[in-house]
Amino acid sequence: MKAIIVCTSVSHGNTKKIADAIGDVLQARVVDPGQFDATELAAYDLVGFGSGIYLGSFHSQLRAFVDTLPAQPQRKAFVFATSGFPESRIHRFSGPMVDSLEQKGFEVVGGFSARAFDTFLPFKLVGGLRKGRPNDSDLESARSFAEHLRNAVGTAS
Repeated sequence: MKAIIVCTSVSHGNTKKIADAIGDVLQARVVDPGQFDATELAAYDLVGFGSGIYLGSFHSQLRAFVDTLPAQPQRKAFVFATSGFPESRIHRFSGPMVDSLEQKGFEVVGGFSARAFDTFLPFKLVGGLRKGRPNDSDLESARSFAEHLRNAVGTAS
């Protein structure tokens, strides 16, 4: 199975840490959407899409990248995010990204979220919240998620 991870990580490097942990297990290259040619996706069996969460949504750069993708019929994908807060039942921040990917023809086979250092106002005024996150436990959870993906998708390919 050949995998790649498209990741936007801008504030504190939180999402890149998670992407690297997942990428190590999947032996996947981690790329920024602004530095990757979407036509190359055809070479991959599994594509990960991840970013921090900003005002309840994936980063605008990643959303714009997905919007410009050509159809990807039957290509498998997963999503991941870092956020100061978990998804709520009322507003699932991964939902719109999953919907966008499915509209492009991807089969979304998994999702992962980790808590992360957050300095969005008003939290910046008190030095932020979730200091030290993602931590070793979060990175281990990301690796476990990737192992599950590798086992599930690798045997189906």
